[in-house]
Order: sequence, then structure tokens, then C-alpha cells
Amino acid sequence: MLDLTQLRSFVAVEQMGSFTLAAERLGLGQSTVSQHIQRLETELGRKLLARDTHRVVLTGDGEALLGHARQMLSIEGEVRQLFAGNSLRGSLRLGVSEDFVTSQLPDVLEDFVRSHPSVDLELTVALSGVLYEMQDNGDLDLVLAKRRLGDSRGKLVYREPLVWLARDPDRIRKLAGPLPLIAFPTPSVTRAVALEALRRQQMPWRIVCTCGSLSGLTAAARAGMGVLVQPKSMAPAGLLETAPGWLPVLEDVEFVLVPRKGADQLLVKALSDDILAKVRGPRSS
Repeated sequence: MLDLTQLRSFVAVEQMGSFTLAAERLGLGQSTVSQHIQRLETELGRKLLARDTHRVVLTGDGEALLGHARQMLSIEGEVRQLFAGNSLRGSLRLGVSEDFVTSQLPDVLEDFVRSHPSVDLELTVALSGVLYEMQDNGDLDLVLAKRRLGDSRGKLVYREPLVWLARDPDRIRKLAGPLPLIAFPTPSVTRAVALEALRRQQMPWRIVCTCGSLSGLTAAARAGMGVLVQPKSMAPAGLLETAPGWLPVLEDVEFVLVPRKGADQLLVKALSDDILAKVRGPRSS
């Protein structure tokens, strides 16, 4: 019988890409998490994790174990909830900003659903401004989205810088005419920050591609159409940051949690606590 505590540490390291962040997430010491992994590897007689230049990654045997580990932890969670007198039940409408979905959200949702199998989550993905409008209309119970500096709305999760990105920044810089910009439509926090920065520097620009989907914007940027603004830790693969001094410095953005008054406060608190405990800013190895 494999040790579920060791499996939990294994899954946490895979999710966070770091022994340090996994230990913080589990409330354990880094040495304890390392011991869990070592004992699991000894038990199976296989190497499960390896470190590349940026983070800890799974080996082939680690990939083979991961799905089974998640299933075993999920079954454990269901059994615990079955016999828990105060298990949470009901539905929760969660709104998440477009760019956050592809980063840390899957890990948070996986753990929440495992711990609260009787809670139904309804997920809406949209621009931050759209999510706030939906919440004001009573359509969302909890929103995880961006806000600009100075905005007091919501509870701060973390803050990080915005960066200019392009497939080939040097080529874009040598182009004649206004700066070609790839951007979300309004209301978009990143769009507003970028345009205000360009106006302050009196740099001419033109919108060459507008799309409400990050995958669409990323495709346009990878095609070399122009520059894209994104939070630094969410920079899509295949795009490079522009060199300092060419484009204006962008202000930071903040990711926040905003609950709706009148929502089920027990459900909102449970998911909010999970997000605050597990979501981090730019990751380190």
C-alpha cells in the first residue's frame, strides 16, 4: 500500500514545480517533502522527479504514476467527505480572468474538487472588466481577476509586473510607422495600462489584432503581427520580452478575489482560502 501522505507531496511538487513552494502549500518543511519523495521513490524503485534549468519536472515513471496518485487522493477525499458531518454542499459560480486560466487555476480546482466533491462549480472565463460587471448583476459568486494599482476592490492575492512580448522584438522595433499592438478588447486592464503608457510617452501605435481569447492573441503574436502585453509569469511560450528602454515601463497589476454579497459564504470562504493558500506570484525553482 502506497503512503497517501507521500503521494500528496508528490502531486504538490508536480503542481508547483518546486519543493519549496510545495512545502509552503502543504504546510510542511522542505526537508519533509524531500523525504516523502525519496521514500516514495525507494518504495517503487524508480526515479520520479528531475530538475531542469527552471523547475522540478516529472520523469517518465513520474508521469506514469501521476494519474494513479491523483485517483488515490481523490478517493481518499470522497471517503473523508462521506463521513464528515460538516461537509460542504451546494453550487458556486466562479469567474476567472482569461489569462489566469492557463496558469495556476487547474491545480487549485483539482484540489478543491477533491476536498469538496459535493460542491458543484460553475466556471466562467472572461476579461476582468466583464467579470466585475457580471458579478454586479448577481451572476457570479466569486471573481478571481486583475485590478489596477490604487483600486481597492477585493482581497489581494498577489501583484506582478506587466511586460511587452513579441516573437521577434528586434524586427518589430525596426518597422516603420506606429507600433503594432495585439490586445484584448475593452474593458481590459492590460489594454488600458498599455495604451496609457504609450500615450504618456507619445509613442504612436495601432491595434493590429483584437481578440477576447488569450489563445487567439498568442497566435497573432507568434505569427509576428506585433507586440502583446501580459503578466510576466504568464508570458506564452515562443514570445520574448522586449529590450529595456524601447517601450515604456508598464505599471504592475494585482490579482484579487472579490466575493459577492449574498453568496453562500461558507462555499466562498472555502474556495477563497484554497486560492489564497495555493496561488503564488511568479514561481521560482
